[in-house]
Amino acid sequence: QVQLVESGGGLVQPGGSLRLSCAASGSIFSIATMGWYRQAPGKQRDLVATISAGGSTNYADSVKGRFTISRDNAKNTVYLQMNNLKPEDTAVYYCNAYISTAQTTFMSYWGKGTLVTVSS
Repeated sequence: QVQLVESGGGLVQPGGSLRLSCAASGSIFSIATMGWYRQAPGKQRDLVATISAGGSTNYADSVKGRFTISRDNAKNTVYLQMNNLKPEDTAVYYCNAYISTAQTTFMSYWGKGTLVTVSS
């Protein structure tokens, strides 16, 4: 069984920074693309950033230049460094990963989310 657990959310003032982490655990054989998505109140869940197993990254236009996604393959962990945060970044941030196990091919897994609130 595979689990994704996010951490690092919280309350921060505009212009501040936060670093989110997401650790995958369980009977993991291989992890392909990992990513972060977010869902603001009353809105759909949107892509924030993704990173391939080889390190290629992709960002939403709204976070380019402010957010950086990275991963530690040895720790099965993906990170999201968020700088110059704005009130419109307020949302629940979800981790996603495509993971294969000894029993299954690659499947999409989601964490339960971590709340980021940007407010003065």
